[in-house]
Amino acid sequence: MDVNFTRHLLVDGANLLHAWPELRAMLPHQRPAARALLARRVGVIHDVEEMRVTLVFDGRGPELALERPSDEPTFSVLHTPSALTADDVIEQLVGSPNSEPARCIVATGDRAERQTVETLGARAISPEELAAWVERASARQGSRVSAWRRAQQGGAPDAGSPPQPPTDGSKGASAAPDGPDGR
Repeated sequence: MDVNFTRHLLVDGANLLHAWPELRAMLPHQRPAARALLARRVGVIHDVEEMRVTLVFDGRGPELALERPSDEPTFSVLHTPSALTADDVIEQLVGSPNSEPARCIVATGDRAERQTVETLGARAISPEELAAWVERASARQGSRVSAWRRAQQGGAPDAGSPPQPPTDGSKGASAAPDGPDGR
């Protein structure tokens, strides 16, 4: 795995679908579209924060189902086997011997799940905190794209423009703070 993707955001998919009003409104008739929109929204954290992202949804058949919405191995959607809940799988991922719980952030509004993953050593954030983080990451992504477009058109960035991302793949010293709380 790329060294930049050492932190891991795990998202309790069904919980977020019901917590974010726009997605909740889609559920009765457009559940697959709501799931895809959630994946697109948190995908910006994967791309901008260089964070491994796993969305976990409850039960779908007899086996764990894995999807890669962006063909990146560091961005996954898991559908648990019918016998397990998303909470069960998230807890297993955080608490596995190969995991580093201190590098895991779990997004859920489920108080019991938050307490469990925090006991395992992970950080838990609310759906509202995740939404704010997505907004900040989207804004940084938009600034980077604008700066790149100006550079492609031969224009020099103006004094108020954010610095361009480094071309060597590193975040550089001028990168915006990362994390769900902007730090």
